[in-house]
Amino acid sequence: MANFLFVLSKDDNEAATRCFQFAKIAHGKGHHVDLFFIDGGVEWAVSGRDLSTKTTTGDCPQDYLPYLVENEVKGGVCTPCANNRSLDEADFHSNMQLDGGPHLIDMAAEAKVFNF
Repeated sequence: MANFLFVLSKDDNEAATRCFQFAKIAHGKGHHVDLFFIDGGVEWAVSGRDLSTKTTTGDCPQDYLPYLVENEVKGGVCTPCANNRSLDEADFHSNMQLDGGPHLIDMAAEAKVFNF
């Protein structure tokens, strides 16, 4: 099976929906999946966020992200990106933790990378 890394850099509902959708598909097919949130994408790590806003195709982050959390798909959250937005790891989904660029590069070296 392959390794996939899904990087979400935007605080954008459609980008997040696609990121989570393809991560769920890859994980469901038995591939190893990691998530990494940078820049505005770190906002999606917050567990209290509304995930119900529909995209033009009718789906939403709520359709996919809970699967990733329940299946403990690891999510790294850029530490300086989160800190500069006053986001705390205690507010993140249970599968997400603060992480840094060196780990992101190590993961990318071993994975097929999708950027959203």
